[in-house]
Amino acid sequence: MENQFEHRMIPLTSLTSGHAIRVADDVLCLPNQIVNVLYVTHPYDSGRFTLIDAGVPNSADEIIGFAKRHFGPDARPDALILTHGHFDHVGSILPLLTSWNMPVYAHPKELPFLQGQQDYPPANPNAASGLVAKLSPTFPNQGIDLDDRVQALPADGAIPTLPGWRFIHTPGHTPGHISLYRESDKTLIAGDAFTTVEQTSLYDVFTQKREIHGPPAYFTPDWEAAYTSMKQLAGLEPESAITGHGLPMYGDELIEGLHQLANDFDAFCNRA
Repeated sequence: MENQFEHRMIPLTSLTSGHAIRVADDVLCLPNQIVNVLYVTHPYDSGRFTLIDAGVPNSADEIIGFAKRHFGPDARPDALILTHGHFDHVGSILPLLTSWNMPVYAHPKELPFLQGQQDYPPANPNAASGLVAKLSPTFPNQGIDLDDRVQALPADGAIPTLPGWRFIHTPGHTPGHISLYRESDKTLIAGDAFTTVEQTSLYDVFTQKREIHGPPAYFTPDWEAAYTSMKQLAGLEPESAITGHGLPMYGDELIEGLHQLANDFDAFCNRA
């Protein structure tokens, strides 16, 4: 296994980093500098959970420590589900696999970027205004090589270890990007299909100013697919949502914001 940016320091953070946020009764969010790591617990065993995404580089101790504090010293995940393979969502995956030896699942179209076959396109600093966008060429765009430690999610949309949830293929930000949805309470884990912070603004990222935006523009190569994916998620009219970047949103604020985003996608995405 190989991760070329495993020890890269990411010089960006937010005021909420390290502070737990409960999105639903069984969904806990750990803001990890600029990205969110999710823990979905199992209803009949508080020591078991499924991990969603693997944070920025050098964060394994924080991610593991959070699990021990909240679920007990022997808590360990049944699986790691990746919404996609960008550096801020897989940064600490190798030490996490060493500690927890868990299965990893991703969409089949994301596997080339997770098995050493392909890199993501370089960041485009002209895709949006804002200081973070201008800094984006310094962000890693390499894929990683998990070899056979990562496997494809089932074709029927089921998520191993998470009964009641399904994954939705939401490409655009990456070819194999997924979101996770639970119909029973209309809870959405959106990954980077949309965000609840203006991810190109350094000030907004630091303060976590909450408002709906499209996916991070500098790392989104397929805007037509991204728009189709976002409309699909808006059509679900979720009651709660947590994205890869930003604070959770709920109820009317969330639904109205998603429909506004669908109606004026280019402006909301701050595309140049």
